[in-house]
Amino acid sequence: MIDPNNKYPIDNTERLCFLKNIISNPNILVGDYTYYDDPDDVHNFLKNVLYHFDFVGDKLIIGKFCQIATGVRFIMNGGNHAIDGFSTFPFRAFGGEWSNVPLSSVSKGNTIIGNDVWIGNSVTIMPGIQVGDGAIIATNSVVTKNVEPFNVVGGNPAVLIRKRFNDDIIKSLLTLKWWDWPLEKITLHANDIAQGNVKILRPRN
Repeated sequence: MIDPNNKYPIDNTERLCFLKNIISNPNILVGDYTYYDDPDDVHNFLKNVLYHFDFVGDKLIIGKFCQIATGVRFIMNGGNHAIDGFSTFPFRAFGGEWSNVPLSSVSKGNTIIGNDVWIGNSVTIMPGIQVGDGAIIATNSVVTKNVEPFNVVGGNPAVLIRKRFNDDIIKSLLTLKWWDWPLEKITLHANDIAQGNVKILRPRN
């Protein structure tokens, strides 16, 4: 069986890793079999989670079986600046005589990526975004709004290109949740999952 705890699951290459195995930050949670690909260094993923400060407390949560391409960036809430005053300058961050100046930027919450999400090369995802299961985000997109399950989005800002399936199939897939099956069952039905065989949508043990 494919071991989700294997850092480099493909023989003779370290350009692709099962992502959870290189994460040490407790505020980044990654599900089994989600991978990151980077021809230079898979640890670049951590460099691309930007403005993720402990004192803010927001989390980056990524589901199972996601596919994350090189250069994907997550902008976290520490990058937000207050915009209600006359300046966006973060005076308090520099301490000293400015240490009592309020930092009043508002957190947009956790960034949550669902299961079986494909995020293309050099995508940027803004703070607090939620991406639904089975979504696809096209290369170089900037995601500023939540993405519904099994939607394909792209552009700057990213907009809906199309739905991957009709509403009935999407509803069935969200009920099926194959990514939560035991590995043995996933393996047994991997061909049907990969080829979109509708028989997989029928109730089964």
